[in-house]
Amino acid sequence: MAKTTPPPATPELAHYAALDARMCAAVKGTDLLATVSWPAQAQVDFLAARARGEHRFPKIEYPRQDHAALRAELDAIVAHTDAGHPLGDYLARTCESWRIATELFEAMGTPALTEHSIRLFGRPGDRLPGDGPTNIEAARHFIAIADEIERELVFAPMPEDIPADVLQGELQARLDAFFSRHKISVVLDPGLIAKAAAGPTRIRLRTAAAFSDYDRQQLLEHEAFVHSLTALNGREQPYLKSLARSSPRVTATQEGLATFAEQITGAIDIARMKRISLRILAIDMALHGANFLDVFEFFADSGQTDAESFTSAQRVFRGCPLGGGTAFTKDTVYLHGLLSVHTFFRWALRQGKLPLCRLLFAGKMALQDVLRFEPLFEQGFIAPPLYLPGWVQRANGLVGMLAFSLFANRIRLDNVDAGELVLGL
Repeated sequence: MAKTTPPPATPELAHYAALDARMCAAVKGTDLLATVSWPAQAQVDFLAARARGEHRFPKIEYPRQDHAALRAELDAIVAHTDAGHPLGDYLARTCESWRIATELFEAMGTPALTEHSIRLFGRPGDRLPGDGPTNIEAARHFIAIADEIERELVFAPMPEDIPADVLQGELQARLDAFFSRHKISVVLDPGLIAKAAAGPTRIRLRTAAAFSDYDRQQLLEHEAFVHSLTALNGREQPYLKSLARSSPRVTATQEGLATFAEQITGAIDIARMKRISLRILAIDMALHGANFLDVFEFFADSGQTDAESFTSAQRVFRGCPLGGGTAFTKDTVYLHGLLSVHTFFRWALRQGKLPLCRLLFAGKMALQDVLRFEPLFEQGFIAPPLYLPGWVQRANGLVGMLAFSLFANRIRLDNVDAGELVLGL
């Protein structure tokens, strides 16, 4: 989409643009996930000790932090907003999520972190949209299907035979061709615990890792064509610059949108759905007293390697004491966000508001934001997305999938007789 010159902002909108810039300046350099992440050496030491038959907790130290000045600045910004205005509501909610994040930072290494994490990301037992099942019930559903498939059907596992340096070259070529006005670098990182990590302008691959074809597609559709794409589109915004960065309150929508992208493009398999679901059950276990070693064994018993089990368990205990009763609950948002985004897309089709689904990619926002921002898009205060994933550009295919989903959900499987499915009966 061609870049256009935005109209001048009205005094009221200019006021909120100035507050937005002030908020961006206040939280610059604040990174929630980076702050609670563990050093790569923790995994090396733990696995080496385990190989010797020693079962001990990793030693993680968190520096003491004081963010009182940042909270005071965030409060001052909110004092100049009107909650009845779409931008005032957006800024107040975003400032509040950063405020909670500062309280989480100050509570790192203590049980109090869990309370702040739940305020930001929810609990495993929270219900899904439309008074649906809980995250835990959804997780058990996907795990049961994955386990049944493993028992009943013989599927050769997807080989992880793509070296990191080969994947680096392949991804770089795809990204250079897609992001015509920006540069996203794909780099190798020997110190990365996860197999891959992505930011607005850089995707890191663990140097020693090997990747599958599913990994390749997930990195493109999830990381590059959602997380990096929305960040770059946010940077192109003329006034609302905070749309370029992921505040804690948009995490569920952003992860849900990225996982939905995997689903609609066929880049997700049931094994990944199981991994996501296992994390939710592990968080619930930790909240109910399981310690780090218990959670590690839970993942190992579920079929993960020792390295994978460590990576999964550390996600549950980021920032937390390791003795049980606490958890970093961020990974509950994957299923919750996926089902929320899927529900939103179906709702948008039914309400004749499908263009909102495209506007959702204009920056990093929550689902409620794109609804309230609709008039601001029409006024040109918020610019439409510069980049759109291919599956969004192919609107007819998206509409076809959503239309089918809307109708198919009216069929209650509990009421279906298998005989009815046989032609001629």
